[in-house]
Amino acid sequence: MAILVTGGAGFIGSNFVLDWLAQCDEAVINLDLLSYAGNLENLASLQGDGRHVFMQGDICDRALVDRLLSEHQPRALVHFAAESHVDRSISGPGAFMRTNIEGTYTLLEASRQYWSGLDDAAKAAFRFHHVSTDEVYGSLAPQDPAFAETKTYEPNSPYSASKAASDHLVRAWHHTYGLPVLTTNCSNNYGPYHFPEKLIPLMIVNALAGKPLPVYGDGQQIRDWLYVTDHAAAIRAVLASGRLGETYNIGGWNEMANIDIVKTVCTLLDELRPDPAGPYSRLITYVKDRPGHDRRYAIDARKIERELGWRPAETFASGIRKTVQWYLDHPDWIARVQSGAYRDWVSQQYGA
Repeated sequence: MAILVTGGAGFIGSNFVLDWLAQCDEAVINLDLLSYAGNLENLASLQGDGRHVFMQGDICDRALVDRLLSEHQPRALVHFAAESHVDRSISGPGAFMRTNIEGTYTLLEASRQYWSGLDDAAKAAFRFHHVSTDEVYGSLAPQDPAFAETKTYEPNSPYSASKAASDHLVRAWHHTYGLPVLTTNCSNNYGPYHFPEKLIPLMIVNALAGKPLPVYGDGQQIRDWLYVTDHAAAIRAVLASGRLGETYNIGGWNEMANIDIVKTVCTLLDELRPDPAGPYSRLITYVKDRPGHDRRYAIDARKIERELGWRPAETFASGIRKTVQWYLDHPDWIARVQSGAYRDWVSQQYGA
C-alpha cells in the first residue's frame, strides 16, 4: 500500500511525510518540483528509507502523474503542492494560476482516469485529499463568527483566489464524475522547516541576525495559528474517516494579532538566546501595509472535532516554544535555505 503526496518537500508537506512515516509503514510516493520553497533537506532523516520514494517533477506534467499512478497504484493522493505566499502572488500572480489551478486540474483528471480503471474494492477505497486554506473565505470583522465550512467564498488576493478556484474544481469533480474527494481548509501553520519568508520564521531568523523585524501596517491583523504536526494529524484523521465530498476546517483555536506573535517570539528569544545589545523587541519596524491585507481570519473547527474526534494537541504557548527552539538548534538549515535569491527577494519586498 502507498499514498502519493504532492509538494512533500515543502513546509507542511514534508512535516506530513515525516509524521506519516513515524506513524505507519505505508509507503509515500513524494512528487515535488523543488521550487524555491521545496527543500529535500527537510527529509534528510528518510535517506535510505525504502518507504519514501521521491520524484522531482511538476504536477502540471500529466504524463508524469499518469506514470506515478500507474506504477505505484496508490490508495490515496494527498495534494499539498501550491504556491502559497500572498506577497509573491501580488508581485507575480501567474505562477499561482498555473500551479494552484492548472496543477490541481491536471491531478484531478489523472486521478479520475486512474480511479476509473481500478477494481471495485480499490475504487471504493481511493481518496483524493485536497489541502487548502482559510484565506478562501475572505476577511472577518472583529465581531464576526469564525469561518465555518458553509461560509461563502470571498478571496481577496491572487493567492486565495487561485486556491478558491482549486477548491471549486475538486468539488465539481466529485459532483460531476463521482471522484471520491476530501477537502481541508487550514489556518496559518507554523513549526519546523518553515521557509523564512512567512511571519514567524522571518522574525526568528531576522532577530538572530540583528536585522529589522518588519511588521505590516499597525500589526493588528489577526490570524488563527496551527502547529504543523497537529495539521498532519488532522489530515490523517480526515483521510481515514472523512465523509466523501465534505470539507473540514482545521484550526488551532489560537487567534492572535501579528504584533503579539512578533512580541512573543522576541520574548522567547530573550529567554533562550539573549542578545547583549538588548531586547529583540527593539528591532520591531513597522512597514507599509500589504495591498488588500485581510484584517482577520478565524477557524471554527468544531465539525472535525464532532465527526472525527480531532483537536490540536499543542497550545500556542507550547507550539511556539518548540518552533523557536528548533530554529535555534538548526543554524545550518537556516544558512543553507537563505540563498542569494531569497535575500534579494526579502530586500525587494520589505526594503533594506
